[in-house]
Amino acid sequence: MNICFIGTGYVGLVSGVLFSDFGNNVICVDNDKKKIENLKKGIIPIFEPTLDELVKRNYKSKRLHFTTDIHKAIKDSDIVFIAVGTPSAKDGVSADLKNVYAVAKVIAQNINKYKIIVIKSTVPVCTGDEVEKIIKKKNSISKFDVVSNPEFLREGEAIRDFRYPDRVVVGSNNLKKIRPALEKIYEPIIKKGAKFLTTTRRSSELIKYAANAFLATKITFINEIANLCEQVGSNVDDIASGIGTDARIGSRFLRAGPAYGGSCFPKDTKALTMIGNKFKTEMSVVTSVIKSNEKRKSLLADKILKILGNPKNKKVGFLGVTFKANTDDMRDTQCLKIFPKLLKKGVKISYYDPSGEKKELKRLSCKKNSNEILTNSDLVVIHTEWDEFRSLNFSKIKSKKLKIFDMRNLYQPNSFSNKNIVYYSIGRPFYEKKA
Repeated sequence: MNICFIGTGYVGLVSGVLFSDFGNNVICVDNDKKKIENLKKGIIPIFEPTLDELVKRNYKSKRLHFTTDIHKAIKDSDIVFIAVGTPSAKDGVSADLKNVYAVAKVIAQNINKYKIIVIKSTVPVCTGDEVEKIIKKKNSISKFDVVSNPEFLREGEAIRDFRYPDRVVVGSNNLKKIRPALEKIYEPIIKKGAKFLTTTRRSSELIKYAANAFLATKITFINEIANLCEQVGSNVDDIASGIGTDARIGSRFLRAGPAYGGSCFPKDTKALTMIGNKFKTEMSVVTSVIKSNEKRKSLLADKILKILGNPKNKKVGFLGVTFKANTDDMRDTQCLKIFPKLLKKGVKISYYDPSGEKKELKRLSCKKNSNEILTNSDLVVIHTEWDEFRSLNFSKIKSKKLKIFDMRNLYQPNSFSNKNIVYYSIGRPFYEKKA
């Protein structure tokens, strides 16, 4: 099958590369010339484990192509995926769809035979209707179909998520016509057990937002329970285990920690409330989740200041600064809201992240490894759950008193035999070591 992906961001690049790995002829299009040239050389613009190997292998086999010529790419393809970004608009709440609509206009100019137009970008309900109207202005409705096919990829786990998804959702108002083609390109996934769910286009668009809002709600819920645990002396790990084993609830996304962040949950929860406003439907639960998540950023900053006591000139080292492990994504990461509050109080901040130095943190000192953080800080904050932070070498801490604030609960509070370490975590009792 000849497939075109317009947009080589996170979703477009991962999806396009893996479709080519399934044996399809895939053209990945972007208007960023430097990015396209780098991709041809095997230089990947995002941090995603094993993606570079897949790009090199499929590009070498000539199943994967990179170009800036969007017109030719559309004409040469049977299925055209729209995978451009849909960030929050200037109002900070609704989704900015200008890129989606701009691509739709270009597609309308280049339909030379029947094509299936698949919206892979996360878009509000009725966006497919608008894209159809744009294309219909220049083409007969018999020459194309607009389909919703939301992605459910987690950063850092995207390759596995694409290969072994829980489900593939396809939404169309003409399922009988488009279903065979979509089933064909997803056949390798369906054969491995993924459910192929078909629905109307509007329902498919809403599924993506509903899924992200529900997961954000689970994270926010367990974080609020963690706050209560700290007040009553309970252990949030026990609570999560006790409710997570209930099949109706499930254990995933019940790990207490920082506020949720990244490229999806913050913007998608806000966009869902806007969709509710547009259709005069109250989204009180999601609105409360957003409010609670914002408060958590300030709450954890205050907790760090409380641990420090007198914060002026104290050295605080952060282990990990990305919003989650196995990604270099700094979008809406918790620490970006914490750092200004600490700096204002005179705290000296350094950090180490396995994905490298961050341009967003030019004012801060970037260390080469975790040992530099451990040996040069008054307080170490475990901010991101990278695997290498699960086995830190605390034996180096001998002469000085070190405080550790484990935001990810990677360690057990009563496991520290080193009397020079004072350990704090999230939603768990504080164990004071006896001299």
